[in-house]
Amino acid sequence: MSLIEKLNSLARELEAGLDRALSLDTLEELRVEFLGRKGRLASIMSELPGVEPPERPAIGKLANEVKSRLNALFEGKKQTLEAAAQADVLKGFDPTLPGRMPWIGSLHPVTLVMDDICGIFRSLGYDVVLGPEIESDYYNFEALNIGPNHPARDMHDTLYISNNVLLRTHTSPMQIRTMQKTEPPLAVIAPGKVYRRDSDLTHTPMFHQIEGILVDRKVSMGDLRGTLQAFSQRIFGPDTRIRFRPSFFPFTEPSAEVDISCMFCAGKGQMDDGTVCRVCKGTGWLEVLGCGMVAPEVFQSVGYDPAEWSGFAFGMGVERIAMLKYGITDLRMFFENDLRFLKQIA
Repeated sequence: MSLIEKLNSLARELEAGLDRALSLDTLEELRVEFLGRKGRLASIMSELPGVEPPERPAIGKLANEVKSRLNALFEGKKQTLEAAAQADVLKGFDPTLPGRMPWIGSLHPVTLVMDDICGIFRSLGYDVVLGPEIESDYYNFEALNIGPNHPARDMHDTLYISNNVLLRTHTSPMQIRTMQKTEPPLAVIAPGKVYRRDSDLTHTPMFHQIEGILVDRKVSMGDLRGTLQAFSQRIFGPDTRIRFRPSFFPFTEPSAEVDISCMFCAGKGQMDDGTVCRVCKGTGWLEVLGCGMVAPEVFQSVGYDPAEWSGFAFGMGVERIAMLKYGITDLRMFFENDLRFLKQIA
């Protein structure tokens, strides 16, 4: 059989094969058989060198026409099979049924609580400021009255990048940055991520804090207490009580730890069945944040006159507030991305 006869027979043989191709997989097998690199058309064309030179142009032209014809047959059959498959899928589709809303997720519990806290302080007249998570030693320690040999540095277990560059251990550096470029009076809060070398049921290497500062004339400890009382009742409920316990922070003097009345036992220290409250361990109080009056050394580091200006500062862990608000006992649940847990709070 001549090459011309072989080429002319390919289209007829393919048409017969396409009638038996009932799936896209079978069709692909046929395409490889006829048009593949080692297929029948390629096999026929491999004989072209043995043809007399005058006959080669006509055979080459015919080969191109046959190839185009084969491709057209395959494409037509492919479109037919794809349309049939789509029609089969649509058999079970009822366009009159209501649509299904996809689950698009929700805000993380920590984000929800952070937004709540920021919203409360915005309503009290505070501005929200954001800053870098990689800080200098000056802003993270020195400007906050934490000198090179200050024992408070040991409490932080700081993650250093170099001798003078570190991952911030609190968001208080934003208080310094804000005061450096803002004339008093001012009231700001600084939310964000902070980093320390901790990892257990109640600590993680990365967590979220919100620090706040208010500077004005004749600011008193009573103003601080009233502010934190208003905040606590907004975030935990109107019956929440607070108490101050003396404490120490290098950047405030005097300083205090703030406790709230336990919302699980209503501050009684025991449950309704008479058992000791496991959350507050029978004390009726839960620690939530630290605070105090801004130390004169901090004002001096930003160029404020401590004889003219006074102020208070406070700081809280967002995860701590979220744990108390939602009754969560293991801090690691916030970071394990368990949808069963996240959906309960969303």
